[in-house]
Amino acid sequence: NLGRGPVVDEDALLRALQHDTGNLKGAALDVFAQEPLPRDHPLWELPNVLISPHNMDQTTTFMHEATEFFVHENLPRFLCGQDLLNPVDPCL
Repeated sequence: NLGRGPVVDEDALLRALQHDTGNLKGAALDVFAQEPLPRDHPLWELPNVLISPHNMDQTTTFMHEATEFFVHENLPRFLCGQDLLNPVDPCL
């Protein structure tokens, strides 16, 4: 889930991850409908789930790195009509 927590039906996701139906083998998650994810939430216990903190913006270098990436990578691409790096697919 690379968007925001409410975009994903967490109950359906949990059921799919708990029951090996062949449709979903695992998930890497960093946002949830309720944040922080409660300590007793079943997602914490699943071996096929990777949970990472949604706090990359709290590092000391994040703003500098994000600005550098925008100014030196995506802004020039945008101005030249080129494809941007790391686009978001609106259909997902």
